This record gives sequence, structure tokens and C-alpha cells, in this order.
Amino acid sequence: MWCAYIFGALALISFPAAMRSDDVIVKVDWVAQTFLQLVLISIIMVGQKKSSDSVEKMIAETHAAALAEFELAKESREMANQELMELKRLTAEINEVLKRGAK
Repeated sequence: MWCAYIFGALALISFPAAMRSDDVIVKVDWVAQTFLQLVLISIIMVGQKKSSDSVEKMIAETHAAALAEFELAKESREMANQELMELKRLTAEINEVLKRGAK
């Protein structure tokens, strides 16, 4: 932002000469080429930096949340696999008992 202040002061150095001119083109040139280019581009760059920072923060938060959800899904899958193994073991035991009872 300091750059915008410095460029604004620099642009104002030529302001009196541009305004003393009777030529409209000189005044328009001062506004368009001197003031707008020097000052507003600096301000736009600061705004883009702040916007970029907020987007990066949101991406980081989303990434962290996605990783947490992924870890929960892995844990859930592991628990489901353990339950499936236990069900298979119990089914095998029941089938064994039923086979013995049928003899």
C-alpha cells in the first residue's frame, strides 16, 4: 500500500502542470496515464494479494477437513472389516455346531 502512496505523491508532482494546460488531451493523459496507472494498479495488486490470501486459507481449511473425513472413512472401513471377519467366524462356528448336531 505504501507503493500507492508514493506513486500518488509522484503523480501529484505533474498535476499542476497538467491542469494549467489548455489542452484537454493533456489533462486526460495525466489522469489515465499518470494517476490511474501509477496509483490504481498498486491498489489493485494489494486487493488481489488479499483476495489470494483468503482463497489460499479457504483451500487449506477445505484440504484439512477433507483429510479428516478421509481418516474417518478409513477408520470406519477398518471397523467394518473387523465386524465382517467376526461375522464370518461366528457363521463358521454356527455351521460347525449345526453339522455336529445333525450327526
